[in-house]
Amino acid sequence: MSEETGAVRSNFITDIIDEHLENGRFDRVHTRFPPEPNGYLHIGHAKSICLNFGTAEQYGGLTNLRFDDTNPTTEEVEYVESIQADIRWLGFDWEDRLYFASDYFEAMYDYGVALIRRGKAYVCDLSAEELRQTRGTLTEPGQNSPYRDRPVAENLDLFERMKQGEFPDGAKTLRARIDMASPNLNMRDPVLYRIVHASHHRTGDDWCIYPMYDYAHCLEDSIEKITHSICTLEFEDHRPLYDWILDALEVFHPQQIEFARLNLSYTVMSKRKLLQLVREGFVSGWDDPRMPTLSGMRRRGYTPEAIREFVDIVGVSKANSIVDVELLEHVLRDDLNEKARRVMAVLDPLRVVIENYPADQEESFEVPYFPGDRAESPTRMVPFSREIYIERSDFMEDPPKKFFRLAPGAEVRLMNAYYITCTDVIKDERGQVVELRASYDPDSRGGMSSDGRKVRGTLHWVSARHALAAELRLYDYLFTQPNPYDVPEGGDFKDNINPDSLQVVRGAMLEPSLSGAEAYQPFQFMRQGYFCPDPVDSKPGALVFNRTISLVDTWAKLQK
Repeated sequence: MSEETGAVRSNFITDIIDEHLENGRFDRVHTRFPPEPNGYLHIGHAKSICLNFGTAEQYGGLTNLRFDDTNPTTEEVEYVESIQADIRWLGFDWEDRLYFASDYFEAMYDYGVALIRRGKAYVCDLSAEELRQTRGTLTEPGQNSPYRDRPVAENLDLFERMKQGEFPDGAKTLRARIDMASPNLNMRDPVLYRIVHASHHRTGDDWCIYPMYDYAHCLEDSIEKITHSICTLEFEDHRPLYDWILDALEVFHPQQIEFARLNLSYTVMSKRKLLQLVREGFVSGWDDPRMPTLSGMRRRGYTPEAIREFVDIVGVSKANSIVDVELLEHVLRDDLNEKARRVMAVLDPLRVVIENYPADQEESFEVPYFPGDRAESPTRMVPFSREIYIERSDFMEDPPKKFFRLAPGAEVRLMNAYYITCTDVIKDERGQVVELRASYDPDSRGGMSSDGRKVRGTLHWVSARHALAAELRLYDYLFTQPNPYDVPEGGDFKDNINPDSLQVVRGAMLEPSLSGAEAYQPFQFMRQGYFCPDPVDSKPGALVFNRTISLVDTWAKLQK
């Protein structure tokens, strides 16, 4: 994807568009992103967002944002607002082209009346269960409704009375009159309208009949003069109905094109399943950093540039497949490697007292945020004092060979500071190491020995006097299986939830430069991974950082 334009690469969709522009079917490109406001957007939606906005941009066209708000029982203003925020975060702008299906309810009703007048729709009294029973199967044709041949005048009267709220939920539907023997089940007199006595988030109680998605979607595209209606592959079998409705009404006819949706390993992409996780308390909310929602990924520290690059690498195809989540992580690491400032943080602190360093002395080292990476890296001052913290795992009392960190009598380099040598080990009554004593070489300031001697180990550290206490949240995959739906018969996808997907580390010690870290700002904690301040819970004096991702890149190793 071009960083300047956000345009997608050539693919089978752009091939179709090129053909349409050449043969004159269309003289422009106008797409739309049509989310249902019944949940938060996830990484799978990012592919559709990038494809619709990117394709239109590539051709100098336009993209609408349109909410398919045709089901008042599942839709909320919260979802509308979160979807807009996510699209903007990804870097796309619909300008003044924000629409809702509910904008067109009156027009859709009029189109329903037109279909009745043309003998192409009828009011049916069959219940939902009776509809299922008469629909037929893949090998058996369906059965005509006993109400299929109602006179036009009667259908018009009943449809108007449905609109006026005369009938209870489920009592009647408006169905298209197509072919109950069609090999495509979607063409067997599908329901166009159902009765739902529920308040709508935009229209209130003005309506008690609501259009079905297949009916509403094609008409919305037509009304907005969309040229290319780009959908995921599950709508391929619905395209004949899309075309039938528009042809029956003789209105502007966009081209529907289907592509394979994005599926990731260790992830579920169903909004219904994600809502279950939220409602049943498996996660803290839609923006839980373990969720594949864009708000959750943003809170965890993902960048929009990484997501867009990942979508571009995955590409556009007609075949469904599962993408290894490690590819997404590889792209994220590459992006964060360029952006994240390097700082020091100690997750499991072990106190070290440098006995020959004056107790009342302090000094600071000017340290670059991007050591060795950039000629003119920004810097910060890192304080040093007599007592420091190192990682507990960086010390062993009885180390094996080739352990190049701290041990009794061993010398190591403190990153950007001094050489120190462990001189004593302090233990509590249970024999646990609680403190180390050490000496330092004052001639090794900056981590370089004056006599040219070298040490193999370099440790990160934090001055105990200046350290900031913080809570760190370490995240793993939410599911233990690459395919969360892979469960024994009678099982549930939630059986594969990883009980260790969140580890909370309290009492971590950070260098003081992080006191002013802004929400979402990426940092690389040296030797620990990429972190960012939590935008919800982190506050001055009570810092909370989320680990975005570890430093290990298994995907890059696999490619080598």
